[in-house]
Amino acid sequence: MAFNGFTSADFTVFSLPGFEERMGALKQIVRPKLEAIGAQLAPALSEAVGMPMYAHVAKHARRTVNPPKDTWVAWSANARGYKAHPHFQVGLWGTHVFALFAMIYEAPQKASFARQLRENLDQLRMPADFVWSGDHMQPGAVPHGEMDAEAFRVFVDRLEQVKKAEALCGIHLMADDPLLTDGDAFLERVMEVFRTTMPLYRMASAL
Repeated sequence: MAFNGFTSADFTVFSLPGFEERMGALKQIVRPKLEAIGAQLAPALSEAVGMPMYAHVAKHARRTVNPPKDTWVAWSANARGYKAHPHFQVGLWGTHVFALFAMIYEAPQKASFARQLRENLDQLRMPADFVWSGDHMQPGAVPHGEMDAEAFRVFVDRLEQVKKAEALCGIHLMADDPLLTDGDAFLERVMEVFRTTMPLYRMASAL
C-alpha cells in the first residue's frame, strides 16, 4: 500500500467515544496509512542515518478501557523497539499531524542527552516554526522561535532532572493543512524535518 495522504476521516476517528469503536477505526482507517508511511520512509531514513532504521507502528496493546488520543509510527535503529532509543516519529492527534525527533522517558541516556544539549545550545539551529515538546502524551508544543535562552535552560534542566520529562522536536501540521492530502509532498516534508533534526539524533545516539 502506498501512502496517498490523510483525510478528515483519519482525524474524526479520535472523536469516536468508545474504546472498541475507536480502536476498530484506528486499525481499519489509520493504521494502514502509518504502516505505509513506515515502509516508504524506512529506506530514505536508513540512508540518512547511515544504518538500518526499523518502523514500529503503535499497537496500543496495553489499553483496554481508555481509547487512544493519538497514534503513530516510529523508526529506530533497534529492530525490536523504539521507546528506549532515540527515534523519529510521525503520527496524529484529532487536531494535527506531527513529525518529530524524540527522546522519551524510557531512554536510559536521557539525562546525558540533556547535558549534551546544554553544552551545545549555542550551536542549535532549528527553523522558527519547528516546535519543542517535553511530553509525548500531550498534544501541545512550543515553537522554537518563541523559546529564548532562559526557556531552553528550563526545558533542558527539566529533561535532566525529571524522570518523566522528554525532548521532542519537529513540526505540527494542523488537520486542515493541504499538505496532508498530498502523500508524496507530505513524505518529502517529513524527510526534510528528519534531516533537520538529525544533529539531535546523532547527539543522542553517540551517548
